[in-house]
Amino acid sequence: MIPKETIDRIFEAAKIEDVVGSYVSLKKKGANLWGLCPFHHEKTSSFSVSPSKGIYKCFGCGKAGSSVRFVMEMEQCSYIEAIRQLAQRYHIQIEERELTQEEKQRQDDRESMFVVNDFANKWFQSQLYDSPEGTAIGMAYLRQRGIREDIIKKFQLGYSPEKARLWEEAKKAGYQETYLVNDPDKLIGTGVCLKDDKGHLFDRFRGRVIFPFFSISGKVTGFAGRLIKQSDKAGKYVNSPTSILYEKKHELYGFYQAKQAIKREDCCYLVEGQLDVIQLVQSGIENVVASGGTSLTFPQIRLIHRFTENVTILYDGDNAGIKAALRGLDMMLEEGVNVKVVLLPEGEDPDSFARKHNATEVLDYIKQYQTDFIRFKTRLLSADAGHDPIKRADMITQIVQSIAIIPDIIKRQVYIKDCSTSLGIQEYILIRKVAELRRKYLDERKKKTATPPPSTNEPKGETDPPTRPAETTQQDATAPQQGTTLSLKEQNIQNLIQLIIRHGEKIIYQDENTTIYVGEFIIKELRKDNITLTSPIYQLIIDEYIAHYQDENWVAANYFQYHPKGEVSQFAVDMLADKYQLSRMYGKQVVSENVVKEIELPSEVDILPELAQRMLLELKYTIVNERIDTIQSMLNEAQLRNDWELIRTILAEQPKLLDLRQQLCKALGNRVIVG
Repeated sequence: MIPKETIDRIFEAAKIEDVVGSYVSLKKKGANLWGLCPFHHEKTSSFSVSPSKGIYKCFGCGKAGSSVRFVMEMEQCSYIEAIRQLAQRYHIQIEERELTQEEKQRQDDRESMFVVNDFANKWFQSQLYDSPEGTAIGMAYLRQRGIREDIIKKFQLGYSPEKARLWEEAKKAGYQETYLVNDPDKLIGTGVCLKDDKGHLFDRFRGRVIFPFFSISGKVTGFAGRLIKQSDKAGKYVNSPTSILYEKKHELYGFYQAKQAIKREDCCYLVEGQLDVIQLVQSGIENVVASGGTSLTFPQIRLIHRFTENVTILYDGDNAGIKAALRGLDMMLEEGVNVKVVLLPEGEDPDSFARKHNATEVLDYIKQYQTDFIRFKTRLLSADAGHDPIKRADMITQIVQSIAIIPDIIKRQVYIKDCSTSLGIQEYILIRKVAELRRKYLDERKKKTATPPPSTNEPKGETDPPTRPAETTQQDATAPQQGTTLSLKEQNIQNLIQLIIRHGEKIIYQDENTTIYVGEFIIKELRKDNITLTSPIYQLIIDEYIAHYQDENWVAANYFQYHPKGEVSQFAVDMLADKYQLSRMYGKQVVSENVVKEIELPSEVDILPELAQRMLLELKYTIVNERIDTIQSMLNEAQLRNDWELIRTILAEQPKLLDLRQQLCKALGNRVIVG
């Protein structure tokens, strides 16, 4: 573990303009430096570097962060790897704490397993190219599938012969048996070999074409072997056993090869099998990965979500397992991913379709026939339900359940409106049902997160190295995204959180006995009025602010900007970044009839008490207005139903709300128009 003091030294030494300047040509304009963004193609400079704030921000694609995050993005490395790179660059010695004996052993086991996997991978490739069986069977099979040699080498495909013995070659090379086989209890060993009851070793993948899996950094984590000869006793595919390096539910085939293309295209195509990936890449589509089956997992989804929010799933035209896969698609919605579905022509799968068409034709087909998941699910279930009212009611419930788990409120509203039209259900009924199901969903999720399950020896490190400082949690996925249109209430709340990040540690009031800080004042006011936060990331910021704001020399902007949790760091940078840098504001003052002079207007820092108070009043005003609109809608519905009890309740509440709004208007200095 790298001590915090050392990390602070690295952040201090790694000036943002120096780090970014080694990759991007920057020109000074005003207080900031500007250049062409390295993360997307552009002709005019929208990439800004702020030396004073220590951050970069692209106003074209939205990328933002600190010097460490910039290195992570450019080098596609983990947080710790980026820290080490910068330490080396600025000649800062890293003195990590001494590992325990158990930690050292675990680390040694991992490294040894990587070495064994690398040896096995090279051996499989040599057998494919150089052995008689490999060329006659393995290479012939790949040629038959139309796979070019450059693609074979790109994915490092191999072959494990029936007769040749990997285990013998590995032992001759000095590799220990412990790492050749697999201990399922300790999760140690690659499992490239098996041991029978008599203690004899034999190869796990014999007689199979080999598809290696890679970590994000390019190390071999495991293998999948496809049987060529038909057999009733053996399955078509065999995978490496679960270990500290490899776990099938965490893996996406082809991700290492596709990651840059996924970022560049801001889209990921998801298919089922390895050959589907290979054929699509060969046709010219590089941003494609395979799940290895129809059931998606949260680790797989989160891995994709690190690089893009947009996923298009390609299904076989006659795939009978589509309905079984719907749960996996719901999980994607839950993680905030935009999901589209494409059904290929009947009798086709991505492998066969890509062999018959070039990249342009495939992409044109996808563009023409892709549909968002909710509409796809509606069509799929409607076909089964027909005119049966019971089945139709169940279908609508299933669709509403999918909408309810979508984190983005605007997307939920759009889908509700769309479903209301397509299903012939009144919108207010769907709104009420979605709200009910979402409350239930959030309550269940809260229970799960309150008592986290014990560790399951989940593989970490090179099998799944983070592309940002820390793993994004399920809750983080609900954090507001830059560029998303926020509701007025959400914008009001975000403004307050922004004020905490920018100026939270500054004093807003002080006398002999009392000192009140900006963030402290805002948080107390929110709690006093029982105002709930719209995002878990806001709550995290508030919790950590409370824990640290009285620490000596603590600065909110620095703390959150360099936060080890990626979502927090990214959000803080966005809140600190300004497109236009105005250190002060200027206006005009009429001195006399013929004299007008320029005066300096107060900055944000100069008016913090007034600014915080006004932001809180604006939030309260918005909440009251929303409640007035809500009860007006309820009143209209109640009048239609002749629900006199509800009407009396609403009419009792309405005057109080109108009076409160009047008071808030006066406090804000707004004019009230009574109609």
